[in-house]
Amino acid sequence: MRGEEPLRDGAAGVLPGDGEGMLGGLLRSGHLASLEDLPALVTEHAARAGLAHAMLYVADLQQQFLVPLPGQRDEAGNPLERIPIDTTVAGLAFRGVEPVHARTAIPSGATAEPFTGEGPRRLWVALRDCTERIGVLGVIVSHADEAVLTRLSRLAALVSLLVESKRAFSDVYAQLVRTRPMALSAEVLWNLMPGAMFANDRVVVSAALEPAYEVGGDAFDFALNGDLLRLSIFDAMGHDTSAGLTATIAVGCGRKHRREGADVLAAGEAIDEAIADQFATDRFATGILADLDTRTGWLVWANRGHPPPVVLRRGRSVATLDGAFGTPMGLRLGLPTEIGRYQLEPGDRLLLYTDGVIEAQDPQGELFGLERFIDFVIRREADGVPAPETLRRLINTILDHQHGWLQDDATVLLVEWFAEPGEDPAPQPDSCPSEAG
Repeated sequence: MRGEEPLRDGAAGVLPGDGEGMLGGLLRSGHLASLEDLPALVTEHAARAGLAHAMLYVADLQQQFLVPLPGQRDEAGNPLERIPIDTTVAGLAFRGVEPVHARTAIPSGATAEPFTGEGPRRLWVALRDCTERIGVLGVIVSHADEAVLTRLSRLAALVSLLVESKRAFSDVYAQLVRTRPMALSAEVLWNLMPGAMFANDRVVVSAALEPAYEVGGDAFDFALNGDLLRLSIFDAMGHDTSAGLTATIAVGCGRKHRREGADVLAAGEAIDEAIADQFATDRFATGILADLDTRTGWLVWANRGHPPPVVLRRGRSVATLDGAFGTPMGLRLGLPTEIGRYQLEPGDRLLLYTDGVIEAQDPQGELFGLERFIDFVIRREADGVPAPETLRRLINTILDHQHGWLQDDATVLLVEWFAEPGEDPAPQPDSCPSEAG
């Protein structure tokens, strides 16, 4: 096969077929491989295309460390160890989602060196499942021209798909990304919630939740059905297993009814009944249920006793969506819930959050606060930081504010909306838009 032909010397790099042979061979051998088999398979097939000594790392649950897949060793034969995301070259590739190369650790915020010159170096590239960052891939190359970068990018895309396809069928991945035991409520909720990142050409959704291992009653959910993005965020009373069960009921019931065509009002009422039916005591959850038409930017929402969403536009806060309000779900108070409507503009960012974000206190009792929260997100946007990295840094900042320990769950959903080129937001009627299932 051309994929097994040797590397050519000179600026031309490897033969054109090498990359295709590498990907085809890895794809064929990966069908029956386990997660633990992947490092050896990637190393074998990547080397045939001039990408030597591959290293695969995945991010831990809190995205503070990169953890090597089992059985890997460095060039000196030493077992690989986990490395920090904020102070390493590999971490820079993860944070910025751009290929970087270097040999030593660099400080947080450093920029990547340009891909010029010759000589061996290790290249790092982010592993992404669609748009969710799951880790990094590193290889050693003799030079770093555009052909090599393209080949590495394609290899990373395939490796990401393979990791994603294997991780759900083994406990190995869950064990790798955890740094300590997980509470029962957290185990249930993490398996119920969607991934923390989604994007297409109209919308970007990013989510973050902390404390990752002891989360009690916070949860989020989202789904894109045609042009309609369905969003929800919940905060159940308490921090015990019952709080986790309350949040589980909220997510499951809301998901069931939206799939049956319910609008945000009907879904909220169904959750209210479901929680009340389950508990003899007064258990409840606050929450936001929202629908965003990704074609027009028209947002409708129902607020069930929750902190109101915030809209950011061109570097400032332009709206607090507090015009619609209802009672918490699970109390069966029978009071009507209002519906809110708002027209987003292209480039707007919508923030949904739980009170654990703004009520986080330092040892002196100072709150993190809504103003500091909004300012943090605005400053990262001005710096050009992508939404997922913004939330990762936000959670770390909140943890630092409380010296590493949160008194309450802290959850954020950050939604960015973009109109398609040449497309203007359309005026909306006073009634709610029709619901997708």
